[in-house]
Amino acid sequence: MKLLLTGNEAIARGAWEAGVKFATAYPGTPSTEILENVATYPEIVSEWAPNEKVALEAAAGAAIGGVRSLCAMKHVGVNVATDPLFTLAYLGVNAGAVLVTADEPGMHSSQNEQDNRNYARHAKVCMFEPSDSQEAKDMIKEAYAISEDYDLPVLFRMTTRVCHSKSIVSCSDRLEVADKPYEKDIRKYCPLPAFARGMQVKLADNFARLEEYSNTTPFNYIEDNGAEIGIIGSGVAYRYAKEVFGNSVSYLKIGFSYPLPMEKIAEFAKGKKTVYIFEENDPIMEKEIKAAGINCVGKEKLPTMGELTPDRIRQALLGEVPQVIQPNPEMVLPRPPALCAGCPHRGVFYELGRRKDLMIFSDIGCYSLGLMPPYNATDAMICMGASISGGHGVQKAFDIKGDHSKKVVSILGDSTFFHSGITSLMDVTYNKSNTLTIILDNRITGMTGHQQNPGTGYDLKGDDAPIIDIEAMVKACGVKNLISVDPNNLKIVQEAIEWGLNVDGPAVIITRWPCVLKKFSAQDQTEFPTAFKMVATVDLDTCIGCKKCLKSGCPALAFDLTNKKSGILKETCVGCGVCAQICPKQAITVEVR
Repeated sequence: MKLLLTGNEAIARGAWEAGVKFATAYPGTPSTEILENVATYPEIVSEWAPNEKVALEAAAGAAIGGVRSLCAMKHVGVNVATDPLFTLAYLGVNAGAVLVTADEPGMHSSQNEQDNRNYARHAKVCMFEPSDSQEAKDMIKEAYAISEDYDLPVLFRMTTRVCHSKSIVSCSDRLEVADKPYEKDIRKYCPLPAFARGMQVKLADNFARLEEYSNTTPFNYIEDNGAEIGIIGSGVAYRYAKEVFGNSVSYLKIGFSYPLPMEKIAEFAKGKKTVYIFEENDPIMEKEIKAAGINCVGKEKLPTMGELTPDRIRQALLGEVPQVIQPNPEMVLPRPPALCAGCPHRGVFYELGRRKDLMIFSDIGCYSLGLMPPYNATDAMICMGASISGGHGVQKAFDIKGDHSKKVVSILGDSTFFHSGITSLMDVTYNKSNTLTIILDNRITGMTGHQQNPGTGYDLKGDDAPIIDIEAMVKACGVKNLISVDPNNLKIVQEAIEWGLNVDGPAVIITRWPCVLKKFSAQDQTEFPTAFKMVATVDLDTCIGCKKCLKSGCPALAFDLTNKKSGILKETCVGCGVCAQICPKQAITVEVR
């Protein structure tokens, strides 16, 4: 059977064919669809985890318990999961365990461009790098065999283009793998220093054997076109090289990329006039190959940042500048990303942006857009959960300096709070920080495409799940000053912020209103019966053209430059009413659609 699959879909298919029985992840572009597709296979128990560390620990536990497990996350998620990853390499596995890292050259929706191939070397785990969907499916199956044969977790590196590009995949039936019996073995599973020293020796022995595998596996292969020029390529960079050079050069395709097949690389380079290294981001293969005394050309000619696209290859090596139609800047209006019409975060950022006495530490999510005009309501952001702990540090710095001109506001979403905000909030209360935290509860994991989380009442499969009460969790963290508000009511939001800034000790405001794009659950329909059933209208006779409504940043608003009047796009407006509250002349009314 052949199917047209993305790389993410192919990983899900390969996991199913490999007999995987447990899969877990935290959503993050470009990895999200992996677990969403795994969940369609009833033979695999699939779960969203609160964060990536928890996900990998659960997958490790399942492997120790005797069933093949899969864990998936985006590249920065591996930063969160490194603690268990580094130690799991020492422990090894029982049944196979694979960690998929979806890296993002080009940073299309990420805060950095880290190359997680470095983690394979740092954590001492072997690694596969597919270059298309067929390889993604085939390699994930092989990864489980390698994991069990060499007693190691396997790192499986995807990149954005492999994750999301589609190609034809030849599929097979599911392999029914016998469950591994669990046997107590503290020397294997308890990394006390006395035992870990032995684990380290075992790990080194396994890697010595893996070097032989790397030189013989069919996933590392030579395409000899009798050329003086050779290209060593991994991942999608190999496909880009083929697109540019075709059969005019010879290739060494690297699919199992750590440990590198140094014997095969030396064999391939012998007699070549020039060997180029094609890899996206860091010069990892290049450095190791040069260290082995093999002459090659890499990042001195090829870019170190961004995607290694065919156009960039042509420009770097052939001097060919791509011929493209350039847009006329006078005719193209800039369209920066914006909060959706009806987004429940809008009122909060509108009110925060009006104040100049705040240092606002934001988190990673849709609300990152609060830094954009017209709100300009963000000073800093680092990573998930850092809004609270980072804000705590800023407030402590202000206190130490005796600077009372600004107070810190930390802002994050519900899924981010569950991910890593809880421990940060404990830090705030335990260390008596006088900060205000705003938790934007839009009832779903918004930015990655509406995945369930511990506060939504449903699991990955859509079945009922216990709801973790954010208010109760905040109180359990020691917060005494806590209120929940409707974020669409600007007066209430303004009063809540003022209250939170002036109470003694840490304060938390929870805004509770569903994401405008969310498919409502029965609970949502009961709790928010009027949500998004309204529409706003501008009375043109009353409107004075002051443009204050535009400061809401709502894309449903427009301004008629000829008549100098505001207008509302009724097909976009959902009647949140924020603009009506801003209008100084009450020229905007909201009514049932």
